[in-house]
Amino acid sequence: MAATVFLAESLPAPGEEYLLAGDEGRHAAAVRRVRAGEELVLSDGAGGFARCTATAVGKADVTVRCAETWTVPPASPRVVLVQALPKSDRSELAVELATEAGIDAIVPWQASRCVSRWDGGGSGGKGSGKAEKGVARWRAVARSAAKQARRAYVPEIHDLVTTRELVPLLTSMDANVVVLHEGSAVPLGEVDFSVTETVVIVVGPEGGISPEELDALVGMGAQPALLGPTVLRTSTAAAVALGALGVMTDRWSGTPPD
Repeated sequence: MAATVFLAESLPAPGEEYLLAGDEGRHAAAVRRVRAGEELVLSDGAGGFARCTATAVGKADVTVRCAETWTVPPASPRVVLVQALPKSDRSELAVELATEAGIDAIVPWQASRCVSRWDGGGSGGKGSGKAEKGVARWRAVARSAAKQARRAYVPEIHDLVTTRELVPLLTSMDANVVVLHEGSAVPLGEVDFSVTETVVIVVGPEGGISPEELDALVGMGAQPALLGPTVLRTSTAAAVALGALGVMTDRWSGTPPD
């Protein structure tokens, strides 16, 4: 069985000891019940790994000794997901699936037809407590899913954006922006993903992207593309698109850590 991955603030050098404490230490000691002599892997969530052996286990922490370290290069092209807020019962699922499928960053989008509202329906603003809690929860889900998938990188979760904020954000990225849209005549498989080092996938809400939003995105250079013959839920569309990108590009050329 492969060694369990735990996230660490920093990685020890070979031969050094490191105290895994906090939430990760409690999870290792109390939930995973790591024992002295057991091998585990630390990750900094930014491409670095350290293979370690537990030397002492406390009630809420584990001391390990590092045997070796290595770095995994980021996948190319980099893929950013603009995810319209799903309904509350599927919100975390969208982040979890996209993270497991390899997304590099996620931008929560308050699209006009979103049923879920993090902005207070226009009264609270994106700085409202609900928006902050939503982003914090997405970040926690992304961390957990990245560990489960044994990923080298934890996806960045951007602050909530409105459509008015989204267009200039995408313009600044110098990216190939693709809007998944059931009305497009261009299949995703015909899109050239080699033209830029960053790809942005835009996924609309359950009610669909409004004509005004689509016009705004196309106006800044985005290309609508058809994901497939069926209309997927907003919470699963990104993971399916990432699977296609994994085959169409070199993103799936690596292997999980041992």
